[in-house]
Amino acid sequence: MQIEAATPADIPALCGLLSALFAQEAEFAPDTAAQARGLAMIVGDPRVGTVLVARHDGEIVGMVNLLFTVSTALGERVVLLEDMVVAPSARGAGVGSALLAAAIDFARARRCPRITLLTDRVNADAQRFYARHGFTASDMLPMRRLET
Repeated sequence: MQIEAATPADIPALCGLLSALFAQEAEFAPDTAAQARGLAMIVGDPRVGTVLVARHDGEIVGMVNLLFTVSTALGERVVLLEDMVVAPSARGAGVGSALLAAAIDFARARRCPRITLLTDRVNADAQRFYARHGFTASDMLPMRRLET
């Protein structure tokens, strides 16, 4: 398995992974055109962040988005980890752990002192997975406002 930064040519395959992810989430729905636009913004501008992909035999079997923002509390650039997903056919083979380790290395290499992620409250498996990799629950409560 190889982990590397996604390229524009990878966007259709990444949209497929995102469709699988969003189909299981209550707050989001698959929208290939919207996902392709968002991915193009990340892949096309390294100042925004990067998308790491896991490839097995040339096929993308997992992905994670790493987006930059600035923490005024830390006075540093930090990373938001979003859209981590492994293809159902590749689950249980260590792809997620390898992607997460690469994400942590990515943040360290860029001297980002914090990685923040959101996971569904009801997804106990994901919470245990992230905890095994050193993530802890925050007392902060995420809130959002969607413009329609």
